[in-house]
Amino acid sequence: MDLKHALMNLQMVMFGGKGGVGKTSSAASAAIWAAEQGRNTLIISTDPAHSLGDSLGVELLPGETTPIKGIPKLTALEINPGTNMTELHNLTSINPLGESGLSDMGMGGLLEGFGMGDLQELTSMNPPGIDEAFAFGKVLEFIEKEHEYDLIIFDTAPTGHTLRFLGLPETLSSWIGKILKMRLKMGKMLGVLKRMFSREEKDEDNSLELLEKYNNSILNAREDLMNPSKNNFVIVMIPEEMAITETGRFINELIKYDIPNSNIIVNQLYQDQVDLCDFCKARRIMQQKNLDKIKEIFGNKMGKNLIEIPLFKEEVREYNKLKEMGSYMIK
Repeated sequence: MDLKHALMNLQMVMFGGKGGVGKTSSAASAAIWAAEQGRNTLIISTDPAHSLGDSLGVELLPGETTPIKGIPKLTALEINPGTNMTELHNLTSINPLGESGLSDMGMGGLLEGFGMGDLQELTSMNPPGIDEAFAFGKVLEFIEKEHEYDLIIFDTAPTGHTLRFLGLPETLSSWIGKILKMRLKMGKMLGVLKRMFSREEKDEDNSLELLEKYNNSILNAREDLMNPSKNNFVIVMIPEEMAITETGRFINELIKYDIPNSNIIVNQLYQDQVDLCDFCKARRIMQQKNLDKIKEIFGNKMGKNLIEIPLFKEEVREYNKLKEMGSYMIK
């Protein structure tokens, strides 16, 4: 599936790669192109070190969707892991004694004697990867809930953060599953003890219901991310030896998580010009050698669609330059 087809037909397209290769510029260029083709497009940055607003040349308020002036069908959002952390903590800090009400009756000490204190301490902890967990929670809102957008483009964090992000559905689902099992297993026993020591009616605890609902949303989101008719991951790289090695590892991880990937953008290529300085000529020779290797490894052997983007004289940011970059990406 080429990039043009993905942008015109899929529900999600994700851009990622190591830092400094131009993934935000690529994502923003693709978003502008898709929006101008008539698709109601939302571009989301999940990178804690945001540069999406700078790339588009607009001020984005953290956590708020912002329509982009001059591009009627384009909206942007930067997710800020530092906001609404209390909301996430309330969801993930589940007390296994909550349903029984025994913790309010002073029975915590008795249960600790039976090893229950360790369970309470375990479930009071935040899930692993709290920044990525919050970002994924916000992403769930747009994957699993109805919204007005035809296409969502994700500008992901550098490679390591992105891989943790993509692995979160499995990690969080497993983590929540353990808590659900523990709560269900303890529920009957604690219910009996509660009736023995108290006749007081307690407000109904709906934490199990919330966890089950959240867990189902995570599982559904994972299916959507793995579905090639809904999502495709675009890797952005530069023609250097270290980037080739990292891209190979990145593709292996995408395969591990069953994330579809058919497009690779090779960015910042020196062009063949007569007036190149000696330094630029040497850089071009190096790049062409690595480009041949990229074509052999990722093009011929892996069947990826390679998109070559030239190195621009000016910084690629704001509408005109992003639109120019987008023309190379689609061509």
